[in-house]
Amino acid sequence: GSGGGGTPGTLTLLLGEGTKRLPQAIIIGVKKGGTRALLEFLRVHPDVRAVGAEPHFFDRNYERGLAWYRDLMPRTLEGQITMEKTPSYFVTKEAPARISSMAKGTKLIVVVRDPVTRAISDYTQTLSKKPDIPTFESLTFKNRTTGLIDTSWSAIQIGIYAKHLENWLLYFPIGQILFVSGERLISDPAGELGRVQDFLGLKRIITDKHFYFNKTKGFPCLKKAEGSSKPHCLGKTKGRTHPDIDQEVVQRLRDFYRPFNMKFYQMTGQDFGWD
Repeated sequence: GSGGGGTPGTLTLLLGEGTKRLPQAIIIGVKKGGTRALLEFLRVHPDVRAVGAEPHFFDRNYERGLAWYRDLMPRTLEGQITMEKTPSYFVTKEAPARISSMAKGTKLIVVVRDPVTRAISDYTQTLSKKPDIPTFESLTFKNRTTGLIDTSWSAIQIGIYAKHLENWLLYFPIGQILFVSGERLISDPAGELGRVQDFLGLKRIITDKHFYFNKTKGFPCLKKAEGSSKPHCLGKTKGRTHPDIDQEVVQRLRDFYRPFNMKFYQMTGQDFGWD
C-alpha cells in the first residue's frame, strides 16, 4: 500500500487495507444487558469497525500482550473507530487499570439492564447449556428460611452495578463512561443509538429508518445488516423465554437491589426506571 502516515493513497483505499489499531472504544458490560444488540446496531455505521467475537483480553488473555490484542482488530481507515465488546470486563477487578494503562482516553460503554431480569436471563442462559442445575430460587438464597441472598452467585453479583462502577471511577472520569439502557435499546433503539453516536463523536447516521420491530421476537431488528442488503435479527440465543420464577423471590430480589440501584442512579446521574 501507500507509505508512512498521512492520508492513505488511492490504492490503499481501493484495497481496503487500512491499519490495525487498538480500540478507542470498548463495550465493557454487562453480561445479558444487550451488548450484542448494541454492537450489531453500531456496526451499521460506516465509521465503526468492530471485532465480532469477544476478545476477553483484559480479563483472560492479558498475558498475551497488546500486540496480540491489536492483531485481533479489524483494519481501519483514517477517521474510523475500532471497537470491541467483552461484557465481563465490567466485573473484572484488574480491567480498569489495564485499559487505562493501554490508553487513558479509551471511551467505555456499559449496557445496563434491570438487575433482576438480568439475573434471570443469566440463569436462563446457563440452564440452556446445563439443564441439570438447581432452580433459580435455590441458587438465590444462602438460606431460604432467613431470606439471606447469596451475593457470591455471579448471576446476582453482576447486577450490583454501583459496586463495580466504583472500581472504574478510580481510573476513569464518569464522563468517559456511557451508560446505555438495555430496556431503551429495545423500546427506542434509534434514540439510544443517537446517544452512543454522539458519545463516540460520530455523525448520527443510524436512525429509526434502520429499524423495524419484530413482534415474534419482541426485538427491534435491522432492515439491512452491516455489509448486506438482507434484514437482520439477532440470533436464536437472543430473547429466550425466561422460566417462571416464584414472585416472592422476585420481590425479595427487587428489595435487595433497590439501594444499589439508587446509588447507581446517583453515581451516573441517570434514573433507569427499574422497579
